[in-house]
Amino acid sequence: MGVTEQLQVDVRDAPDRVVVSLSGELDMASAPLLQTAVESAELAAKNVVVLDLQGLQFLDSTGLRVILAVRKACQERGQQIAVTRGSEQVERLLAVTGVGDHLQTIASADAPL
Repeated sequence: MGVTEQLQVDVRDAPDRVVVSLSGELDMASAPLLQTAVESAELAAKNVVVLDLQGLQFLDSTGLRVILAVRKACQERGQQIAVTRGSEQVERLLAVTGVGDHLQTIASADAPL
């Protein structure tokens, strides 16, 4: 299985935010796909960035590092960032590492912050 089959990254422009939807597995092999997506000018143009984790089935420490890098980049650009809930494994990793405490979680990608 190639990296692009392992993780799908879809960037959608909404009126008040940009939504980055992830589906599949975010790990060492696929993390560069997300890193490239978040460095785009489209992402930097909005005041709010939402990482939609609802389709994310697996997350490892490398993927977690990229999510934290996205959070830091957003803070440096003065953007708000929020995430939606992922699979049970994703939620467990966010909770165990304490990262979930530093991310604003919303019910859906289009929910108000």
